[in-house]
Amino acid sequence: MKQQSPAWKRSMTPRLMFDIGSVVVALIFFSIAWPTLHLTHVVPIAAQPGVAALAAFPVLFARVNPALGWAISAGSALLIALAIPHQPGNDMPFQVIHLLSLLILLFAVGLRAPGQLVAVAWAGTALLFGTAMPGPGAGAAWGWPIGLAAIVLVALLVRWLVASRAQLVQQEEANELERARRAILEEKARIARDLHDVVAHHMSLVVVQAQTAPYRVEGVTPAARAEFDSIGATAREALNEIRGMLGVLRSDGQLPETAPQPKASDLVGLFEGARRAGVDIDWTISGDLTAVLETTGLALYRIAQESLSNTSRHAPGAPVRVDLVSGADLVLRIGNGPGTTAARPSSNGGHGLAGMQARALAAGGELVASPRPDGGFQVEARLPLSPAVPGGAALAVGAPPVG
Repeated sequence: MKQQSPAWKRSMTPRLMFDIGSVVVALIFFSIAWPTLHLTHVVPIAAQPGVAALAAFPVLFARVNPALGWAISAGSALLIALAIPHQPGNDMPFQVIHLLSLLILLFAVGLRAPGQLVAVAWAGTALLFGTAMPGPGAGAAWGWPIGLAAIVLVALLVRWLVASRAQLVQQEEANELERARRAILEEKARIARDLHDVVAHHMSLVVVQAQTAPYRVEGVTPAARAEFDSIGATAREALNEIRGMLGVLRSDGQLPETAPQPKASDLVGLFEGARRAGVDIDWTISGDLTAVLETTGLALYRIAQESLSNTSRHAPGAPVRVDLVSGADLVLRIGNGPGTTAARPSSNGGHGLAGMQARALAAGGELVASPRPDGGFQVEARLPLSPAVPGGAALAVGAPPVG
């Protein structure tokens, strides 16, 4: 069993690690600035910790508010350069630690601050360095703006790369969610088309039986004949409305399906076809499948069909075992071992587990799909033989989340 990492490691978020790093850098800068301040500037001993803190501690604002940290650091640098005398032989207006802090904060401003503040920070730092720092004439005054502009440009480039990466991740998540939603909608539309075919078939039988009953049954009275005619007319009207509402669910240009819809008894043919296609499949069927309702049998067939397709696509060459038991409920178990060859590239065109779950739910059952310890996968569907419980209450079984 894989050992779980300690709680303190799991709590180390990138922001927390950055904050800890900022504190460490600030403490290092302070520990250097304080002991060396008397070598560069004439500062009373009591004031030395405060001056060193102005040089080191603005770095702490690098993440939370880099513009404020830069303003404190730049303002204190200007104050030190104007108000605190230098030691003989020292031309630096402020400490090197202070210069490093300003460069770090300018980079942080380029990473996080709005564009106007970035321009202000660059111009202010360039003006401060260009006028206060020692250098060979006017050439140094132009060198600082160019060097600081390079730092800002690098920060802006890193900022753009991070933002682009975040947008790419968000777009991929949105695309994945849209693909899943589209797959569910397509499968629901397919279920609706199948239900349309089943209902239309039975409604057509009702119309035929109502129209032929006066000729098949002896002694039909005129009142009964009129009742049969009314039943036939009502059934035809209902059939036309069903075709009008659900017929639009067919794909554009797709002709209506005239072949009978698959039934539970057709599963053997599905398994034999998979074996002829090269799938290493074995199956066991227990119980009578001829009494299974058409809608339930159709859902069972589609679930088995999608499971075998997923196995061929994601675990090619894996042995497949199918167990189907018809008892109080229909229980279908399809399991496969790990694939023996590389999986085929997915085109995201299938309906997958979401579609199978929708099938089971539409039939009033449930479906559970999960990985197996040997690296394979197993799908188990449980569908009721009857669409309603005794007393006429509808059977509603919620499908659990599919892992």
